[in-house]
This record gives sequence, structure tokens and C-alpha cells, in this order.
Amino acid sequence: MRSLRFWERIPLLTPLPEKEVSPHDTKANAVLRPAVFGANDGLVSNLALVMGVAGANPGPGVIVLAGVAGLLAGAFSMAVGEYISVRSQRELLDHQLAFERTQIRDTPEQERAILSRVYQGRGFTADEASRFVERVFADPEHAATLLIFEEVGLDARSIGSPAAAAASSFVAFVIGALVPLIPYLLLGGTTAFATSLGVSLGALALLGYGISRLTHRPPLYASVRQVLLGGSAAAVTYAVGALIGVQVGG
Repeated sequence: MRSLRFWERIPLLTPLPEKEVSPHDTKANAVLRPAVFGANDGLVSNLALVMGVAGANPGPGVIVLAGVAGLLAGAFSMAVGEYISVRSQRELLDHQLAFERTQIRDTPEQERAILSRVYQGRGFTADEASRFVERVFADPEHAATLLIFEEVGLDARSIGSPAAAAASSFVAFVIGALVPLIPYLLLGGTTAFATSLGVSLGALALLGYGISRLTHRPPLYASVRQVLLGGSAAAVTYAVGALIGVQVGG
């Protein structure tokens, strides 16, 4: 078996074959992360909102109105937040790349020395680092990308699309926020309250499992944690709503 040259051991210089999927699939995670956490935010925030309003014991129409308003406000807020966040990262990357291209053009030896020191610090000999740097700088665009990654920590592969992140978080938030609301659209009274709470806690457990797939934490731990945190938020808002309802009613 042919032994790898030292520069072939660097993952950034050895892309995967087209059909091979990396366990660190950052493009997929860039969409999956806002989707999973958008659903989590939608479920927890609207569950807390619905339970808080229900605690004040208003008419069923008030609870539905509050739930729909919370769904729309939260979904748009999540989408705008994700878009601005991802877009800002991409704009920062573009700015840094433009600056690095200028540095490579105007002071190439200085940039070579910076990259060489980085890899010497990782165990390369001075000669190995020098040969590696020369190979990288044969393609100035590749050199700029690698320098930005090493100096700033920015990598286009982990940023993703602003529009995709916004859309996935919007849709996911709506789906999550509908869970505690739908029982109040179909049922009434105590039945609607109990169904909303029960279905929401079950959905929180499923979300915890989904998050465990992203974070590689034990599924049971993630599910129980999700239920406890989401349930605590609902309990606090219900208690506050009940207290306010008593004071207003009194």
C-alpha cells in the first residue's frame, strides 16, 4: 500500500469523492440545525404562551388568538434572525477572503511564513512545512481559503445558504408552534388543555431525540432534558397567567 505524502494527510487538501458522504457533513447540518432548533423554539415558546394565557382562564378564542399571534411573530423572528446570522457570516467570509487575496498579492512571503508557522506548530518540520506551503500557494485562491480557515476559523462549508436557513427555521417553527395550538382549534375546555399539554410534552421528547442525533448525546438523556425544560417553561407561565387572572378577576 502506498504511504501518504505529508500534505495528503491534511483533510482540507484531500476532498472526498463525489459520492462519499462525510460524517462531518457541514452542508446538511447547516440546514438541519436551524430546522431542528426552529421546531424546538416554536414548540417551547408557543406551549409556554398558550399555557400562560390558559392559566388566566379566558375564553377559548383568546387562547387561540394568542397562539396564532405567537406562531406568526415567532416564525418571522426566527427566519429573519437565521437569515441575518448566516448572511453576516458569509459577508464576513467574503470580506476576509478579499483582504487575504490582497495580502497574498502584496506580501506573499509574509503569508507563507504565517502558514508555515501554523503547521510547524502542529508537528511538521520546517522543511515539510515549507514544501507544503509552496504546494498550497501554487493556487492563490486555495491559499487564501486555507489562511482564512487557519487564522480566523471561517470555512464556507459550515456556513450554508442564508435563504435555506431562514426557510427551514420558519417552516420548522410553524410546525412546532402548531402542536400546542391545534387541540384548542379542535377541542374545548379541560380536554383541550390536557391534550395540548400531553401532545406537546410528547413532541418535546421526540425533539430531544432529534437533537441527540445532531449532538450524539444519549437519546434518553436528551429527551428527558427536553421535556423537563419545556415543561418547566410551561409550568412557570401557567402559574404567572393564573396569578394575573386571579388579580384581574378579583
